[in-house]
Amino acid sequence: MAKDVVWFNEVDKNDVGLVGGKGANLGEMTQAHFPVPYGFIVTSQVYFSFLKENKLGKKIKEILESVDYNNTDQLAQVSKEIKKLIISTPIKESVANKIVKYYHQLTLKEEEFLNRRVQAIKKLIHKVKSVYSPPLVAVRSSATAEDLPSASFAGQQETYLNVRGETALIRQIKECWASLFTERAIFYRHEQGFDHFKVGLAAVIQRMVESEKSGIAFTVDPVTNNKNKIVIEAIYGLGEYIVGGKVTPDHYEVDKRSLTILKKQVSPQHIKLIKKGKKNKEVVLSKKEGSTQKLSDNEIVHLAMIVRDIEKHYYFPQDTEWAIEKGNIYIVQARPITTLNNKTEDKNMEELNNKLRPIVTGAPASPGIASGKVRIILSPKSIDKVEKGDILVAPQTDPDYVPAMKKAAAIITDHGGRTSHAAIVSRELEIPAVVGCENATKKLKEEMIVTVDGEKGEVYKGKIKMKQKTEKYTEHRLKTKIYVNLAEPEAAEKVSKLNVDGVGLLRAEFMIANIGTHPKEFIRNKREQEFISKLTRDLHKFVSAFSPRPVIYRATDFKTNEYRNLKGGKKYEPHEENPMLGYRGASRYITDPEVFSLELQAIKKIWERGFKNLHLMIPFVRVPWELMKIKEIIRDHGLFNFPEFKLYIMAEVPACALSLQSFIDIGIAGVSIGTNDLTMMLLGVDRDNEAVSQIYDERNPVVIKVLEEIVSTCKKNNVTCSICGQAASDYPEVVEPLVKAGITSLSVSPDAVDRTRELVWQIEEKLRKA
Repeated sequence: MAKDVVWFNEVDKNDVGLVGGKGANLGEMTQAHFPVPYGFIVTSQVYFSFLKENKLGKKIKEILESVDYNNTDQLAQVSKEIKKLIISTPIKESVANKIVKYYHQLTLKEEEFLNRRVQAIKKLIHKVKSVYSPPLVAVRSSATAEDLPSASFAGQQETYLNVRGETALIRQIKECWASLFTERAIFYRHEQGFDHFKVGLAAVIQRMVESEKSGIAFTVDPVTNNKNKIVIEAIYGLGEYIVGGKVTPDHYEVDKRSLTILKKQVSPQHIKLIKKGKKNKEVVLSKKEGSTQKLSDNEIVHLAMIVRDIEKHYYFPQDTEWAIEKGNIYIVQARPITTLNNKTEDKNMEELNNKLRPIVTGAPASPGIASGKVRIILSPKSIDKVEKGDILVAPQTDPDYVPAMKKAAAIITDHGGRTSHAAIVSRELEIPAVVGCENATKKLKEEMIVTVDGEKGEVYKGKIKMKQKTEKYTEHRLKTKIYVNLAEPEAAEKVSKLNVDGVGLLRAEFMIANIGTHPKEFIRNKREQEFISKLTRDLHKFVSAFSPRPVIYRATDFKTNEYRNLKGGKKYEPHEENPMLGYRGASRYITDPEVFSLELQAIKKIWERGFKNLHLMIPFVRVPWELMKIKEIIRDHGLFNFPEFKLYIMAEVPACALSLQSFIDIGIAGVSIGTNDLTMMLLGVDRDNEAVSQIYDERNPVVIKVLEEIVSTCKKNNVTCSICGQAASDYPEVVEPLVKAGITSLSVSPDAVDRTRELVWQIEEKLRKA
């Protein structure tokens, strides 16, 4: 038999019929150990019994039979009469005693629940008996149909704050019951065809939080429906003034995955509401206090972390109310956001967003939407299974997968992030990709039809017609050059037609992977010229397509585990526990100059053919002497004999980024910032490890600070400075401070060219007008 009164931790989300939507939600969050002010609930069973025992149902029904629901005066009179009837009728003594008993135990029960130390609580009881003061509580109505998909009773009943004492508590519970019969509630039930006596009401009695700060938090952006953002609004004092719109709150935006603060908009606050005794009092704030940021950065991140976990618990976006008391954050209420995508007019999009749930989710890696048959490829040996238009699903990809990726309509991987091989190739091939899904190869079945949304990072079952976003951009002349990142020779001609100033990052690895054999195997077999010819052929495709625009070739930056996958690679590549920080980049060219020589000879052949737009960039330079040695090797190959030839370095190792002046002094034409590796090493995070990848974020203030320092050093020395990591393609928050600092170019993925030009134009316009 259901209880008349229950503690929060005795109910959960399945008890809506007993304790209403609000009560069930508070119970669910309490059991999940979210920071909810503790309390108890007088269940709807007490309300129904109260009506039955006092024969109020019959009396109310008689009153309602005579009303004209469209006559506002009659409706007001009837509402007043019913409420008076409920409030004037006494609650059964045994039930009232039970409620009072729970009320007096509230403070101790909260301590017991939080501490789980029964013996300590028993001692505490003896201590507090002599100084006991009845707790201050809020009495909140919780309709048994509130927040259900079939009806919206939320907000129709009342909440009473600052309630203290037995008499006041019993009266406010009856006031809650009476609020079921406000004019608005009566009219709503009539219009919706709901039986007035099948909607019950539970009363939530919750310890009052005397908020120093309060507000709301959404786990999606309520304006743009962006699922990757948490939006927080905050004020000083009690939350009534934010709900009532009496003050303008601070507005903060936080990246949901990495918990990086994206935006802080501070609004001046002139008044606040505080608790004074049993009442609330309005207080005037000084100009200095009212203009300060309401939440500290730590509080913003802590709150975002809590609401993100609440969304994860409910598997649905949440609208939460929160409060801070004595430095502690409390969640006062959480409810599902039911208004997402109401503004969209496209029926297919509405169906997708409102009715369908993704079967697999991951990091959005390459935009676009595609449907097709699933082909699960667990090793490169099986790539022949992939046919044109299939959805390639793999644990991860490497250069050996490229032939299959070219045939696929979309890519899904278990592992990796936005900077993984699968993400980079997909963006270049302009096919959708979702990476880091953890279990895609297990959840998805061979030949299952799925739809991949590469912009949202979601995979849906079945073929779904979806409208892809198309944006028109105006062409602008920019001071900052916009380059493109490339790797595939087949893409050169098509991408060269974009509105770009050249290739800021031409990755060597993909061309060498297409050759398929380890360079040292060519050397061992005296077939060096074959390797050089193949590389020269691919380089020619880029320089001829983009001429006279510059093409900056980044020399090979294979890690040992990647080189081992090439034919013959196991003979030459050692096993490394951490290849990301091992034998790669500049260190290879010094240790093994024979392989580097093959690349330099191919570059020289391009110059000898009359193309003057191919330049060289050295990756992963750790210390200045490496650059000195590499310059000697390049000089020995005669490349510096071409006056227009330029040498660049990547600033991606923190030691290089933070002591850049010593590298510039050795003599370079410019620097390109590799944000992918730089961010990884500054934050100490393997960007492709899903367990920690949520920490990886180029917008972290530490990363931005180092990026600005690099640009400043380059500007001071009059050398060019570019950024070629994925951050330039994805994050306006990274681009703006760098353009302001004087960066000379951005190199982005092909899909980001137009939007980046538009963004840079807006930033430059703002700077011109400043």
